[in-house]
Amino acid sequence: MKKNSEVTLLINNLCKNYGEIKASDNICLTAHKGEIIALLGPNGAGKSTLMNMIAGYLSPSSGIIEVLGKNIAQFPLFAKQNIGFLPEGAPLYPDLSVKMFLNYMAQLRNAPKKSVKEVAQIANINEVMEQKIETLSKGYLRRVGFAQSILSNPPILLLDEPTDGLDPNQKEHMRNLIAQMAKDKTIIISTHLLEEAETICNHIILLDKGTIRADGTLKQILQKTKTADLAQAFRKLTHKEN
Repeated sequence: MKKNSEVTLLINNLCKNYGEIKASDNICLTAHKGEIIALLGPNGAGKSTLMNMIAGYLSPSSGIIEVLGKNIAQFPLFAKQNIGFLPEGAPLYPDLSVKMFLNYMAQLRNAPKKSVKEVAQIANINEVMEQKIETLSKGYLRRVGFAQSILSNPPILLLDEPTDGLDPNQKEHMRNLIAQMAKDKTIIISTHLLEEAETICNHIILLDKGTIRADGTLKQILQKTKTADLAQAFRKLTHKEN
């Protein structure tokens, strides 16, 4: 972990309750510039709930989230200005062309016009810029969603299943992009792909039933669980060991 680098995100005693159901239960997390953090866990573990709270789309039941030292409850606009978010099944405008959509999002974020061309190049979507979003494949939809998340060059990126729907070559391209961008950002990835966590992430958080079961590097987690690989650690920590 980049313990000597800038703290970009601080979460303390974060809870989200839906009646008696605890979607997030006393989550604590410190993230630093230069970290790529994997959020792992079975379906319903609370990964998307946590991301939505960090992004400001969900209000916590209790606890604190600080973005670049400011409480997002007190400075919600500041937090949103410094976070790029690719949610699962990112909502896009089907009747707009990709170019129109990105131009619109750039205006909303007060991003320079040149940023649209830049993110189109980065996300490798130049060939579909004039197409309507409703005509795109799942892979292109994912890449357009990723492009909008980096329009304002935010210091914090939240990517929920960023390689979902991509073919093997596209997955490799996306993973390389994430690794390159992490040099001056904090990137949090929710993923079901253990190999993704192992290959590009330097900090792993394993969630189960809204609770953090493990938090550390891959080596630290394997040592703690006395397992040989992340798949075994995952099964052990989420009570799925055969």
